Amino acid sequence: MTDCKEDIKKEFEERIEEEMKEEAAEAADEAAQVDSEETEEQEVQEESKEEENGGKEEPEEDADRKYLRLMADFQNYKRRVEKEKKDLYSYANEKIMSDLLEVLDNFERALDQDPAAAADGGAGFREGMDMIFKQLTDVLKKEGLEEITALGEDFDPNLHNAVMTEETEEYESGKVSGVMQKGYTLKGKVIRPSMVKVVN
Repeated sequence: MTDCKEDIKKEFEERIEEEMKEEAAEAADEAAQVDSEETEEQEVQEESKEEENGGKEEPEEDADRKYLRLMADFQNYKRRVEKEKKDLYSYANEKIMSDLLEVLDNFERALDQDPAAAADGGAGFREGMDMIFKQLTDVLKKEGLEEITALGEDFDPNLHNAVMTEETEEYESGKVSGVMQKGYTLKGKVIRPSMVKVVN
């Protein structure tokens, strides 16, 4: 039993070591690619210096200095990737927020109006609110939000959350007879199930 545990531990350590070597190799390749551009520039500068010095070559960098420079390049690369990842998370919702700003502007304009003072008795206010609601739903649909159809559908526990049952002749047994709160999916994934009443 102990031998088996030791074998598993050894195999696990070997796998981790292999993965670390692969990651280090990938990072070294990327850093070397960045470094190669700098090296080309340095070579051009060295050639021009050699021509000025009458063809005398300067001593090459020793292995330790090359290694340290490579490590520094790799650390800079890691920091840059981490920063890009943070920026990606921070501004992931920027597009939808800028689309929703127009809806927000329209809501503010509508709320500045006094429906009671309108000549049509507030009918235009209601129509304006309907238009803003449609604009909002269009923006959300464009981003992949879909309403879950529930009323009259077969009860599906993956899409619907049954909060009560009732007896009715309007729908068959097992059908959704009322929606208490709408449910939604985002690009096919349920983010909020519909809260429904189901026929016994």
